[in-house]
Amino acid sequence: MTAPTARTVANAVLATAGVAAAYVVITTPPLRRLAIRGLRVWLGASVPMYLLTQAQRAWVESGQAGAGRRRRVRSGQAA
Repeated sequence: MTAPTARTVANAVLATAGVAAAYVVITTPPLRRLAIRGLRVWLGASVPMYLLTQAQRAWVESGQAGAGRRRRVRSGQAA
C-alpha cells in the first residue's frame, strides 16, 4: 500500500468513527447534555479571550497604545 492510499484509508476510517461518535452523542440524551455543557464552557472561555486579544492587538497596531495615559504635569508647566 502506498503512502497516499494509506493516508486516504486512515482519513476515511477517522471520518467514519467521527460520524458514528456524533450519532451516538446526538441520540443519547445524557451524552448530548454533557456535550452541550462542554461546548458552553469552551465557548465561554475561549471566545471572550480571543476577542480581548484581538482588541488589544488592534489597539497596539493603531498606534494608540500610549494615548490613553496622561502625562504628569508639574505645577507651572504647560501640558
